[in-house]
Amino acid sequence: MAATSAGILMYRRDDAVEVLLVHPGGPFWRSRDLGAWSIPKGELDGDEDPEVAARREFAEELGTEAFGPLQSLGQVRQRAGKIVWGYALEGDLDASAISCNEVSIEWPPRSGRTINFPEIDRAAWFTLPVAREKILASQQPFLDRLERLWESG
Repeated sequence: MAATSAGILMYRRDDAVEVLLVHPGGPFWRSRDLGAWSIPKGELDGDEDPEVAARREFAEELGTEAFGPLQSLGQVRQRAGKIVWGYALEGDLDASAISCNEVSIEWPPRSGRTINFPEIDRAAWFTLPVAREKILASQQPFLDRLERLWESG
């Protein structure tokens, strides 16, 4: 059975739509930019409701609660097979003031050495055209679906 995650694509509107994306922390992602960013997301705990998981992961990765109604963006399947449920949430936050939980991994692989680092190392607001370049290819449909939601009112 494929792993399942859920996340929130926060957006704000002014003259253009901007979305909040996060960049994964750790040595593997350090020098990657285009195609490396993601919506704040994480795996569901057992039979956890995807909306509940999305709000929990948002808080863990950004250090602030996700308040307000969520709009479903459906699901996508990432390259490794993971299913990701996406939800849109209109809001605003200071991307430079995030506070993230830490994770531990063995690095370099098979070295026996464990390192700790923030799960995400930064967050930023992007216009939709820039976000399409930054986000993981498998999550691009969330941007298209958000744009359709926004255009339909």
